[in-house]
Amino acid sequence: MKQNLIGESPAFLAVLDKVSQLAPIERPVLIIGERGTGKELIAQRLHYLSKRWDKPLLSLNCATLSEGLIDSELFGHESGSFTGSKGKHKGRFERAEGGTLFLDELATAPLLVQEKLLRVIEYGEYERVGGHTALTADVRLVCATNADLPQLAKQGDFRADLLDRLAFDVIMLPPLRKRKEDILSLAQHYAIKMCRELQLEYFVGFTEEAQRSLLDYHWPGNVRELKNVIERAIYRHGLDADPIHHLVFNPFEAGWDNSLGHSSNQTEPDQTETERHEHIQFPLDYKQWQEEQDIKLLNSALEEAKYNQRQAADLLGLSYHQLRGMVRKYGLVGQN
Repeated sequence: MKQNLIGESPAFLAVLDKVSQLAPIERPVLIIGERGTGKELIAQRLHYLSKRWDKPLLSLNCATLSEGLIDSELFGHESGSFTGSKGKHKGRFERAEGGTLFLDELATAPLLVQEKLLRVIEYGEYERVGGHTALTADVRLVCATNADLPQLAKQGDFRADLLDRLAFDVIMLPPLRKRKEDILSLAQHYAIKMCRELQLEYFVGFTEEAQRSLLDYHWPGNVRELKNVIERAIYRHGLDADPIHHLVFNPFEAGWDNSLGHSSNQTEPDQTETERHEHIQFPLDYKQWQEEQDIKLLNSALEEAKYNQRQAADLLGLSYHQLRGMVRKYGLVGQN
């Protein structure tokens, strides 16, 4: 299914411009980018802007199959060519005839498969596994990886001659941290889609602090990670009418200290009672002191809960509405 590519940053627009130039040219294309940068979406755009747009577009992730299986999946096999094979099987090249074949995680392809790919590119021919008849292929090859192929070729882990054939031109996808201008528009896009999926009436938006968090985060998982963070925030926020403040970047973090052998109520042997408690000086204004303690406690609980108010309420033994009332009472800005 064709998906939209969203972004207006100079780095991203430069990529789209290059894709538009390469699309009509009948040559292999290599796409390099970190995980989650949208390599398959770029492959789709290359296909649909090419003369082959009305022909098949097939994909195969080379990392998901063993050497024997990837060989069969790409080039097909004859009946009885190996144990368990029943009947003749058409491979991806045969099914993509006239169209485009996208190979993701190319660096993981075995050397024997790389040799066969080289033959298809050079001569437009291949044989099914267990077969002896040469089949012709009119298929445009688009490959993608996040590996350093030139370095792998120097090490002998990737065929240098195949790299030469594939690198007619290379599309380098920028990571999301280099596309800061696109982060908020992408976040809004995924937020609105998730609201529609959950049948929410509207998207409540993000607080300024949440937006700053999105812009400051490093995004090792790129756009795919951003999509997860936003969708997670939408479903957790639920029907709350306030803008979204809290974002969970790491869903593997527990809401408690789960390190082995550690108890939160333990104190260091040399820690005195005076060190564990703030020294109180009399006389004092009890009401003001109590408010200060409430604010410190609220801030500590919110920080511990990563500013998830429901979790903070649980930590304090309060209801969600009780905690929200105290947050508003003391004017804790940004803790909505």
